[in-house]
This record gives sequence, C-alpha cells and structure tokens, in this order.
Amino acid sequence: MTSIRFYHLQNQNVEAALPALLTKALAQGHKIMVKTADERQAESLNEYLWTYHPDSFLPHGTAKDGFEASQPIFLTGSNDNPAGADVLIVAGGEAPEDLNAYKLTCEMLDGRNETAVAEARKRWKTYKEAGYDVTYWQQTAQGSWEQKA
Repeated sequence: MTSIRFYHLQNQNVEAALPALLTKALAQGHKIMVKTADERQAESLNEYLWTYHPDSFLPHGTAKDGFEASQPIFLTGSNDNPAGADVLIVAGGEAPEDLNAYKLTCEMLDGRNETAVAEARKRWKTYKEAGYDVTYWQQTAQGSWEQKA
C-alpha cells in the first residue's frame, strides 16, 4: 500500500516548493507524475521548470511535448500514468482513485487557502480510515520540511 505524505506549504507556493521535491525523488531513482488541476496548470508548470533556476535541470514534459512513456517527470491534468511513475505528486486537483499504483503519493496544500486545508483534512481522515501510512510535513520559515506528529 502506498505511503501518503501531506506537504503543508506555509511560505512558498507550489511552483517554488516543487523543484526541491522533484530533485529529491529523481535522485532516489523514482519516476514521477505531477497531477495538476488541469492541462493549463500542467503547461504552466512545464514552462516554469525550464526557467526556475539557470543552473538546474529537471527532465520533464507534458502530453503536448510527446514521449509521455519516457518522461522521468510527467506533468498532467489527467489521471493517466503513461510513464509508469511510482511517485505521484498532487499539485492541484484531486488524486486518482487508485493510489496503490504508486509507492508514494505527496499531496501539496497551500496553507494560506482555508478551503484547501479543510479539503486536505477530509482526505487525511479518509486515507487513515482506509489504512494508508499517512504523514504530515510542514514547511519551515527557511522552506525546508519538518515532519509533525
């Protein structure tokens, strides 16, 4: 059964926090699917990841780029996983129903959005009741992550 981590953003938006999570997952040999709210957000993230830091490169793409099955990081607004990713990062929208297709699911939530926090609490409860291993990570003032009990 997949592990689920909630990443509670407090000082950064998803775009600013995402590259560090992607870099770590890639370094550990994972293939990653980033689930966005829609294809427009996927394309926006696609552009951002090309330009976010001049000295960094994260191999990624969207359906529009083609080669979906070979993308180490696949950005999408759909629930399809053509690259066979084993890590799912939910950066917008809802997670697919079959979370067991992934070793790890990371849900990013904007702590400045009360609606997002309330919805995350509901999902947390649902995941716990279903028997998933769920952990909560809160962003520090420096932008790093601290696991909370």
